[in-house]
Amino acid sequence: MSSETTMVATNFRLQEWAVQIRECQDRPVGMRVADWCACHGITKADYYYRLRRVREACLEGLLGEAPAQQIVPVQPRLLRQEKEHGGSVQPGLDICTRRFSIHVTESTPIPLLASVLEVVRDAE
Repeated sequence: MSSETTMVATNFRLQEWAVQIRECQDRPVGMRVADWCACHGITKADYYYRLRRVREACLEGLLGEAPAQQIVPVQPRLLRQEKEHGGSVQPGLDICTRRFSIHVTESTPIPLLASVLEVVRDAE
């Protein structure tokens, strides 16, 4: 089987799985994922495997479309003044999720920020 044929088959399979995932997410209120899976002839483990693969494919697609590094302008009113250990003030931006808060300054290395955000995404 050629790599192009394999890619087409994989994309087709991912599209089918995406439809299943959408249907499962639209299941009746109160119906558990395990019950929906049983009604549709798939195991709960298969459902979560497919969900992970579809999410990964979506992320790869988004990352492939975005430039390697994006600079997002931040309005000065959103910056917060943060005192450092020496008492000087350094402006920064707070990124908050349900369980994490990250203070980013102009001197925060981009690779470090990318790594931290990846860990936060996986922890969510």
